[in-house]
Amino acid sequence: MLKKKSFTLIEIIIVVIIIAILAALALPGFDVTKERTLDKEAKANLLLIQAAEKIYKMEHDTFYPSGETATSVIDDINSYLKLSLPANQVNWTYSLDNTVVASEKGTATRVSAGGRTWTILFPPGSSDIPACTGTGCP
Repeated sequence: MLKKKSFTLIEIIIVVIIIAILAALALPGFDVTKERTLDKEAKANLLLIQAAEKIYKMEHDTFYPSGETATSVIDDINSYLKLSLPANQVNWTYSLDNTVVASEKGTATRVSAGGRTWTILFPPGSSDIPACTGTGCP
């Protein structure tokens, strides 16, 4: 008579428990890595916007938007600054502030996860490193 070899219910339960433990250990690290990646996305987009603002200033002798604040109008930012940022931003809202001549700046605000904000200044000679404010900053 042939004996069939198979897994017992106890063996299957033990494997499932081990996988659950490993998943529980990995998930917090995944969230941290995801937020770091999103921070890098915001910083890269702000540096891109900063470079486009410098070109816009050379061509029009003013930063975009002239004397006002443009909030979350990615289509306008893409059109005026000749960029191609994704129009369906779900992680960040971008705004450009040109209300005070000496403090033209761009900000990226996290839609969720503590609402941290990355800010970069546009005037020539300003820092090329975006600064983070709010909870959850690295």
